[in-house]
Amino acid sequence: MAHDKDDGLDTLETLQLALVRLQMAAAQSGERIVLVLEGRDGAGKDGAIKRIIEHMSVRATRVVALPKPSDRERTQWYFQRYVAHLPAAGEFVIFNRSWYNRAGVEVVMGFSTPAEQAEFLRDAPDLERMLVESGIKLVKIWLDISKDEQKERLDARRTDPLKALKVSDMDAVAQAKWDDYSAARDTMLARTHSPLAPWYCVRADDKKKARKAIIRHILHAVAPPEIVHGIERPDPSILFPFEMAAVEDERLSR
Repeated sequence: MAHDKDDGLDTLETLQLALVRLQMAAAQSGERIVLVLEGRDGAGKDGAIKRIIEHMSVRATRVVALPKPSDRERTQWYFQRYVAHLPAAGEFVIFNRSWYNRAGVEVVMGFSTPAEQAEFLRDAPDLERMLVESGIKLVKIWLDISKDEQKERLDARRTDPLKALKVSDMDAVAQAKWDDYSAARDTMLARTHSPLAPWYCVRADDKKKARKAIIRHILHAVAPPEIVHGIERPDPSILFPFEMAAVEDERLSR
């Protein structure tokens, strides 16, 4: 098991064990869990997912990271290819980027039209309401990092052969279009944050603290009381529910 210097009473091992117990409970109850992970380029989504799934069932856990749509998929209802990956009973599905591409990179890079983007912002809360009302446990997390930290991480990708598969065309514009991504993020969070499907934000400059905060949040959001009992809640200075004040007070990077 992975070890790290702890920032609280819960070790990473303790949190991962609780995730295993959560999945065992879901297998018995038929619970369906969806985790949406979004964030800036280099914010640490892959590393967080690795820690979450490290000891979970391969059969009952799926990580969905879809490539750009095919010509055929572009003619479909926008949400169609994502809906196809939703969980059945006992399954835990993680979207490593999700339908929110339409409110992020597609806005900044012009990959969709303003009309399509406006339609998405109108429809996404309705889709998520239907998912939650169908019984799916939906957790949405935005990973945020500072501009300097992003530059350091993207530079490291280009120079470390082991990170070569993480390099993408979007890396080259992440810093140049930093302000555009900030504006798209603010609009997305404000328009799609709802009581049924709230956004939680993570300050992820410290990877280890961010990962543990994410796991704590998942457990408190969806685990039965007997499993989450004794697990600390996330440090609110690291993980917190979205509110516009977080933009103004710079808890979310500018």
